[in-house]
Amino acid sequence: MYPLALALFWNIAHVHSQGARDGTVTLPEIVIIGTKIPAPADQIGSSVSIVSEEQIGRSQAKALADVLREIPGIAVSRPGPVGAYTQIRIRGSEGNHALVIIDGVEINDPSGNTEFDFGNMPASDVSRIEILRGPQSALYGSDALGGVINIITKKGEGPPTLGFQAELGTQRTALLSTHLKGGDEKLNYYFGVSGSSTDGFSVANTNSTASERDGNKYQNFNTKLGLKPTKDLEFKLYGRFHKSTQETDDQPAVAGKIFTVDNDDKTQTQQRTIGISTKYSALEGAWEHIGKIAYNDDRSESTVSGSPYKANGSRSNFSYQTNYYWATPELFLADQSLSFLIEKERDFQDTSSIYGKSNLAATTTGYSSEYRASTKNGFSVSLGARYDDNDLFQNRYAFRSAAAYKITDKDMRVHGSIGTGAKNPTLFELYGFGPNFTPNSDLKTETSIGWDLGIEKNFPNNQTMFNATYFKNLITDLINGAGTTAINTDGTSVIQGLELSIEKRISDVLNLRGQYTFTMGQDSNRTQLTRRPKHIASLNLNYQFSENRGNFNIGIDYTGTQTDTEFSQYFAESNRIRLSPFLLMNVAASFVVWNNFSIYGRIENILDTSYEEALSFGGPGISGTFGIRTTTNF
Repeated sequence: MYPLALALFWNIAHVHSQGARDGTVTLPEIVIIGTKIPAPADQIGSSVSIVSEEQIGRSQAKALADVLREIPGIAVSRPGPVGAYTQIRIRGSEGNHALVIIDGVEINDPSGNTEFDFGNMPASDVSRIEILRGPQSALYGSDALGGVINIITKKGEGPPTLGFQAELGTQRTALLSTHLKGGDEKLNYYFGVSGSSTDGFSVANTNSTASERDGNKYQNFNTKLGLKPTKDLEFKLYGRFHKSTQETDDQPAVAGKIFTVDNDDKTQTQQRTIGISTKYSALEGAWEHIGKIAYNDDRSESTVSGSPYKANGSRSNFSYQTNYYWATPELFLADQSLSFLIEKERDFQDTSSIYGKSNLAATTTGYSSEYRASTKNGFSVSLGARYDDNDLFQNRYAFRSAAAYKITDKDMRVHGSIGTGAKNPTLFELYGFGPNFTPNSDLKTETSIGWDLGIEKNFPNNQTMFNATYFKNLITDLINGAGTTAINTDGTSVIQGLELSIEKRISDVLNLRGQYTFTMGQDSNRTQLTRRPKHIASLNLNYQFSENRGNFNIGIDYTGTQTDTEFSQYFAESNRIRLSPFLLMNVAASFVVWNNFSIYGRIENILDTSYEEALSFGGPGISGTFGIRTTTNF
């Protein structure tokens, strides 16, 4: 038996304290990804964080990755400006251990490292983010070894509304966006179009005379439709098209030390996503049937040191899920549910370069089930299992258990979870080709077992929230894909740590949020895993003024010392290098000039900090933007 780690988790949402103050009753917030069916947040045993549309808007963040910096357990790695390839690591796991979902569509790219590039995700159309931490393969299969990030885009409601946004900034930055939305109980719609460009700065951080700028431009189209012809039947459609061009610099293979140099490298990317779902409720809502069809396609064309490289990766998914609900109020078990899911997923990769070509596919059929129950006295539990039948990899079982208990008289909730995870090798690691890279068809699937346990405490009198979570994840056969080939690391890699957060409503107009995460990630030789900072912290202070017409926001993000790999001798030799800690401060403000017209501005890295999130790649200096927003109802 693996012992459960003991910890503390203190948490309360502001809406709870507000309700206690004015006498209203606030319903628990619903979480979509914590179990197979949406459930109240206070019944979720796993560790979940939620970012609201209001929170995103107050920060004025252009990139979604910058919003995630303020979430416990999240480490961001972006070698260059906004738009550059951006990795998200959850609790010290790898970037491709995080499954990313947009409106029900899995968007990890099979043509690369089977991860999602957050550089291609602006924040403008996002309504809500849910982050589920810990191994979740029993719910979502491969790619969820470290956790899941669920992105929910904006939904139309109310009368037809046309919105417009424009902004200008330093480094010849410009952005234009517009949207049309509306809806009622029968039909809702949202259409959004946005485009941005910037001259950027030189990505190469060689402390030399680097002056060649690396810019970025993108166009993004987002649509969301909902139709409910009867109270028991509904249809949903989600579509996204993203096109971008990112200029960057290369690390050419040389006989000596390898570092980033100025050149004219660039990558053109197109991403197409579509998801269609239908839900039918029978027996007065007690029996649900949900069918989904999802498809995501990533195409990129790169020029690296004058050599072309093309990649096309796609993922298609077909699923059917049925949920049955029942209640036994006369017994100890008050509410129960049972869910079954069957899905078929196909990953496809097609790459070509001067080093070779690959045309590969892998198909997985997954079967999963989950039982959930809650009691009258505040106890909730979920038990889940999944079996994946793979045509290319070894078939796998995954298990997960989570529980929560509300101690009502103390405004406290205890929760914990334990689960297993699996991450299949990428098709590129197995059979791909690249400069100085040899594929390894003998790679094993990465597997893990992880757990967390905590308590959350509510102090309604001073409107304060505390949150502390201890976690531990044991990963076997961790894949190291850096260098000339990909290999499984011997033994078991241990990642453990502590997540703390605080939220305090200082007054009706002043709110404070902060988080600190300690992560110790080591391989079997007790060597620290690369790009896993031990210490991450953030602090956010938000002030509203002029009867809430104005808003002022200060965000401070701290990333502690971390290691990276320095290569030499044509990537055949490597050495560990320490990256210095750094602190970033961003300031944002907005003001509603009249009912439907507002102005806003944001200064990023106001301290003009020089830093590296990846060795030899520089970070942006101080920059600023100013913009306007307006909406019209018709």
